[in-house]
Amino acid sequence: MVKQDLYEKSPVRLFDEVTDGGIKAGEIALVTSKKGLGKTSVLVQFGMDTLLKDEQLVHVTFDLHSSNVISWYDGIFTEISKKKNVGNAAELKTDVVSKRTILNFSLDNFTVTKVVNTLKALTSAGIAVKGVVMDGIDFTKVSEEDVKAVADYASSEKVTIWTSATSTGSKLSDVVPANLEKYFSTVINLNQTGDSVAVEVLKSHDKKDVSTGLKLDSKTLLISK
Repeated sequence: MVKQDLYEKSPVRLFDEVTDGGIKAGEIALVTSKKGLGKTSVLVQFGMDTLLKDEQLVHVTFDLHSSNVISWYDGIFTEISKKKNVGNAAELKTDVVSKRTILNFSLDNFTVTKVVNTLKALTSAGIAVKGVVMDGIDFTKVSEEDVKAVADYASSEKVTIWTSATSTGSKLSDVVPANLEKYFSTVINLNQTGDSVAVEVLKSHDKKDVSTGLKLDSKTLLISK
């Protein structure tokens, strides 16, 4: 019951409200921005949302220090739990993150095929993966075949996948190559506007440039209004 309460308090519910329910099982979404604006925080919020549904999550990272990833989840859980009086927060957090698997890949020998094969191996081993977070895709180093392989995995296994990429633009054509856009059901761009970071939905299924009114909280980096 407490997990359900926290799920309902998740900042992702705000995102769902403005995007007709957010992304669905079997789809891929993309978060882009300049460096340092909060992409990882947004990805972890979506990852935590999967965990709060008591589902298996895999976080793929190229940061070889897993402690950094763990710290992000600890911080996001703490901020979400503040919205609900949780008496046994530490125990609950341990239970929630028990369904999280962190996969570390070195950029020196990284291939998308290797990631997809590892995810399939987890499924074969009995881990019912429902959500995947891939933090840091370099579009200059991946091919259309790579992205299609991830899309095919998501579709066949009914897995929700959130990815991120660094970009300098703020238009859909600037943040994702034209030949790859079709594989992403949703594209979010974080854009510095004055003292705040706006959460701009450049694509949500068949809609473009969806007006959201969402931003990242300046202190917690949670999605907020």
